[in-house]
Amino acid sequence: MAKDKCPECKAGAPEWMATYGDLVTLLMCFFVLLFAFSSIDAQKFQAVMQSFQGSAGILSGGKSLSEAPLVFDGMPESQTSSQQVIEQNKLENLKEQVEEFLDKNQMGGMVDVELEDRGLVIRFKDNVLFDSGSATIKEGAKPILVFMSQVLTAPDLINEEIRIEGHTDNIPNISTLYPTNWELSTARATNVVKYFVEESGFIPSRLSAAGYSEYHPIATNDTAEGRSANRRVDIVIIKSETPETTNSESENTGGNP
Repeated sequence: MAKDKCPECKAGAPEWMATYGDLVTLLMCFFVLLFAFSSIDAQKFQAVMQSFQGSAGILSGGKSLSEAPLVFDGMPESQTSSQQVIEQNKLENLKEQVEEFLDKNQMGGMVDVELEDRGLVIRFKDNVLFDSGSATIKEGAKPILVFMSQVLTAPDLINEEIRIEGHTDNIPNISTLYPTNWELSTARATNVVKYFVEESGFIPSRLSAAGYSEYHPIATNDTAEGRSANRRVDIVIIKSETPETTNSESENTGGNP
C-alpha cells in the first residue's frame, strides 16, 4: 500500500508575516510622528529616568524610589504656579476686606477696588484724598489710610511691594508750588508714601511713588465726567511675578487737581 505523501511546503516566509510586518511598520511610523510632534523637556526627562532607576530593587546599589523631586511637583514652573495661586488668593482676600470696609463706611462711590494683571489696584477718585490743586492729605481721608495701613502691614502681606500713583486730567495746573501737573501728581503720591512710612510704620523699601500727570488716563478728557475719573490716586499692591520694576517708575511724573 502506497504511503500518503506529505504536502509540499511552500517556499519563503509564511503569508501572515507580510501582514504582521506591515502592522509593525505602521506602528513605528505612528510613534515616529508622535515623537516628531512632541517637544522634549530635558529636565523632566532626566527626572523620569532618576525615578525609574533602581525602582525594582534589582540594580546593584539601586533604590526602590529615587530621592530626586517628583517629575511635576519638583519642577520650577510648578512651584511658580503654586506661588501665584497663593498670591492671587491673598489679593482676593484683601479685595474683599477693602470692599467690606468701604460698604460699612459708605465710601463705595469714592473708592474702586480692581484686581488687574499687575496686582490689586485701590483707586481713590478725584478729590477723595486731596483738595483741588493741593498735595496735602485731607483730614477726612486719613481713616481709610489708617485702615489701609492695618491691612497692608498684616503678616501675610508684609513682603508685598506697593506703588502709589498720582494721575490727573489734561487741564494745566497753575500754582506756585506745583507749576505743572507733573509736580502735583508726584507730590501727591509722595505724600501718601510719607504718610505710610511716618504715621503707620511701613518699611520704606516696600513703597515707591510715581506721578503720571495726564498720560495714563482711564477715561476720555473730552468730558467733565471723564476728567473727573482721570483725577485719581492709585494704591497698587504689585504681584511678585509682574516683570516691571518699581524703582524705574518711582521717578518724577506729574498730576492735575
